[in-house]
Amino acid sequence: MTDNAFELIDKALRSGGPDAGFDFLAQKVRGEKNYPLLFEVRLLKKRHELGLPLVQVDDSAPMPPETRRNYDKAFMDAAREVGGLFLADGNIQRAWPYFRAIGETAPVAAAIDKVESQEAMEPIIEIAFMERVSPYKGFQLILSSYGICRAITSFGQFPCREGREESLRLLVRTLHSELADSLKRVIDKQEGQSPETQCVSELMAGREWLFEGNSYYVDTSHLSSVIRFSLDLNDSETLQLARELAEYGTHLGEMFQERSDPPFENFYLDHGVYLRALSGENADGAVAHFRKKVEAYDPAETGSAPAQILVGLLARLEKYNQAIDISLRYLSDTNPSELACPSIVQLCFLAGDYDRLKTLARERGDLLNYLAANARDVE
Repeated sequence: MTDNAFELIDKALRSGGPDAGFDFLAQKVRGEKNYPLLFEVRLLKKRHELGLPLVQVDDSAPMPPETRRNYDKAFMDAAREVGGLFLADGNIQRAWPYFRAIGETAPVAAAIDKVESQEAMEPIIEIAFMERVSPYKGFQLILSSYGICRAITSFGQFPCREGREESLRLLVRTLHSELADSLKRVIDKQEGQSPETQCVSELMAGREWLFEGNSYYVDTSHLSSVIRFSLDLNDSETLQLARELAEYGTHLGEMFQERSDPPFENFYLDHGVYLRALSGENADGAVAHFRKKVEAYDPAETGSAPAQILVGLLARLEKYNQAIDISLRYLSDTNPSELACPSIVQLCFLAGDYDRLKTLARERGDLLNYLAANARDVE
C-alpha cells in the first residue's frame, strides 16, 4: 500500500464519505487480487452500516438478533464473493476455506470436477477426498496421480458412502484392464498375435503355460485387496470383472495362494463362490458352501465373522428368513453396533416379518422396536 493510496482514501472520504472510502478500497484490492483483504473490507463496510464498532475488540460481544442476521448475511455474501474470485483464478485451495466457512461445497466440487491430474495435486485431493467435497473425483485423482497402490490404500480409508460405489467400480476396472493387457502382451509374444478380447477367462482358456514357473501378471497384494473390496459391488458388469479376477487368482502358483481368515481360507476360490452368487449364479450352492463352513467352525476360535458374512450374503440374495435363522443361531450375543451385516431387527423389517420382530422385542425388553413393529399396524 503506497503513500498515494492513503491519499486516495482520504480523497474518497472527503468527497463521498465512508461509503466512498469503503468502495474505493474494495475496488483497489480486488484489482490487485488481494481477495482476503477484500473480504475484510466488505465486513468493515457492513459493520459501519449496522453501527457496530469498526475495530473489533471482543468477537463474542452480543448483537441484537436482527443485527446478527444482517451481519451474518454480509459475512456469507463476502465469503461467497471472495471464494468465487479465487475459483475464477483457478485457486481451489484458497477458495475452499471461504466456502467451507459458510457450508457451501457445490461451487468447489464443480471446480474440482473439471481438474485434470497434474503436479502438486495433494491439496486438491485433500479437499476432494478427505474433506468429502467430491470423493469420487478425489479418488480418480489419487489413482491417476499416484497409481493403484495408493488408490487401494485410500479406498480402504474411504471417508463416506458418497462416491464409494463408483470408486470401487473404477478400482476393479483398472486392475482388470491392467491384468488383461499384461496377459495379452505375453500371449502376443508367445503366439505371435494378441487376442482381441479383454475377458480374462477367455485369455486364460487353454493356456496353462501362462502360469508356469509361478508366473503372475499383476501385483498379488493389489489383486487380493481389490477382490476383498469387491464383495460390496452391486452392478452386474463390474461383478463379472471381479469374478474374472478371482478366477485368475485360482490359477496362480501355490506360493501365491493367499490364506485368509474364515470363511475365506481358500481365498480366491471362496471369494469366487461369493461373487458368482452375487451375480445370480448358483446362489443356493454358495449359501450351502458357506453354511457348511459356519456349522463346522468353533465360534470361540473363529469369532462371529463367518456367520456375519453368511448373513450378509443371504441378505444380498434377499433370503431374509434364512438370514434370520442364522442370525438367531450364531449372532444373538453380538452387539448390533459391531455387526458388519444387517441386524436381526433389520432382517425382520426386510422380511416383513413383524410378528417375529414383536416376539423378539418382547423377549429382549426392546420397547423401541416393539413400538416400531406395532406402529405400522395402526397407521
